[in-house]
Amino acid sequence: MSLAFDEYGRPFLLVKEQANKERVSGVEAQKVNILAALGVANVLKTSLGPRGMDKILTTSDNEVVVTNDGATILDLMDIDNEIGQLMVELSKSQDSEIGDGTTGVVCFAGALLEQATGLLDKGIHSTRISEGFEKACEMACSRLEEIADTIAVQGGDILLQTARSTLNSKVVNRDRDHLAQICVDAIMSVADLARKDVNMDLIKVEGKVGGRLEDTCLVNGIVLDKDFSHPQMPKSLKNPKMAILTCAFEPPKPKTKHTLQITSAEHMKELHEQEQEYFRKQVQQVKDSGADLVICQWGFDDEANYLLYRSELPAVRWVGGVELEMIAIATGGRIVPRFEELSSDKLGTCGIVREVGFGTTKDRMIFVEDCPHSNAVTLFIRGGNKMMIEEAKRSLHDALCMVRNLIRDNRIVYGGGSAELAASCAVHAKADAVTSVDRYAIRAFGDALESIPINLALNSGLDPIRALSDARKAQLEGKNPYAGIDCMDRGTIDMKEQRVFETLSGKCSQLRLATQVVKMILKVDDVIITKPDQEQQQ
Repeated sequence: MSLAFDEYGRPFLLVKEQANKERVSGVEAQKVNILAALGVANVLKTSLGPRGMDKILTTSDNEVVVTNDGATILDLMDIDNEIGQLMVELSKSQDSEIGDGTTGVVCFAGALLEQATGLLDKGIHSTRISEGFEKACEMACSRLEEIADTIAVQGGDILLQTARSTLNSKVVNRDRDHLAQICVDAIMSVADLARKDVNMDLIKVEGKVGGRLEDTCLVNGIVLDKDFSHPQMPKSLKNPKMAILTCAFEPPKPKTKHTLQITSAEHMKELHEQEQEYFRKQVQQVKDSGADLVICQWGFDDEANYLLYRSELPAVRWVGGVELEMIAIATGGRIVPRFEELSSDKLGTCGIVREVGFGTTKDRMIFVEDCPHSNAVTLFIRGGNKMMIEEAKRSLHDALCMVRNLIRDNRIVYGGGSAELAASCAVHAKADAVTSVDRYAIRAFGDALESIPINLALNSGLDPIRALSDARKAQLEGKNPYAGIDCMDRGTIDMKEQRVFETLSGKCSQLRLATQVVKMILKVDDVIITKPDQEQQQ
């Protein structure tokens, strides 16, 4: 679709394949947009909660991905509709801001749009619906702040329980206790508790196929998916001084076009000797600086590799730029772009550098540990196949982000749908005091909040009506704002007793982001749709 102007300057629309397209405006267009968004939201409903279903997807490279992470599912789905893309962006925004809750935010946005459809049928204008939703969102967030508990971050027990709650709905939940402890230890290693900040760039996640998920460990240093350039170089170095180079071990190349004619064996020998002299000079410059280990961003050929081995100078080649920066920060070294600039004060140091092999395979990795200038850590994941490792990376990322959020804001609410039910009861109570048309939208927002516990009960195989009624009764009559859905059959609906935690910042972010996206969708009242094929209809 494009905009054009006639000879009088009046605009008109040009639509590609106009015979097969139809322009819809007003309430009908809003309903078309809502239907497109609901199609995306309904895909994720069955993945919500600790007993939610996993989705199996195929990438463009024919790789199979099995996951229940909302952001990953939507990212791999082929969605052409613009409104559907808004739901994808909603999930990405939640993932970027909070790190978890990507499935719940899309499901809640879908529930809001379902309620908006009924309000549009009653003749309420979309602007009034949006205003009512926004007022109700602030009411719900205020209620969540009232029932939130403030925790002590230093102890670590609440952090561990929050990480366990996050991993409870993931594929790796069978080993959630071990993985949750790793996540808490990683965050506490790089956290600045005085400033309430966490530098996530200092946490590197690396995986290697082989072993079991239980073999996943936390390395106090940096793990490189590399090996020493020569198989006879030493496999372990204690307190090495390392030169971090972005210059390659090779002769300099002229910048202009040139032609070299070799007419005799003496010329070839002379050229070889000159090349050897370049390599010897470069290796000697590294040795003169006092370096015991070379970490190079670029590769070098067998000639240079052999000279490094003969000079008893272990080397690692083809190290990525990000990893090179992390090593420089952690070891206190400087990244050197030229051999002439290399000196002893630019060398980094650490406790130990060792090469680790895995079983009978040729897979090897290098561990740079006990770095003095940084608390950088690496989560080293093991798994039976690449698919399991990738899903473990996504799961641990969510758990890391939730623990980080608690460091920044140490207020929690309780899961299992209890927070949504408490907010829903508060919104319904305050809606009665509103005398304008906004009352209907506020009540609809409260009804949409109940969709989360309903879906949790459905995915857990419970009777959703009975489970929701029991939880609501406990909240209203028992004055227990922590009553939710007993998804794991623990025998109690009190989520505080079950120790199921969520961060307050994450929950409020879900409500606000979903409300903003729904407002955007309701504002679109002009859309072009494809007409259904008459032969297919018949």
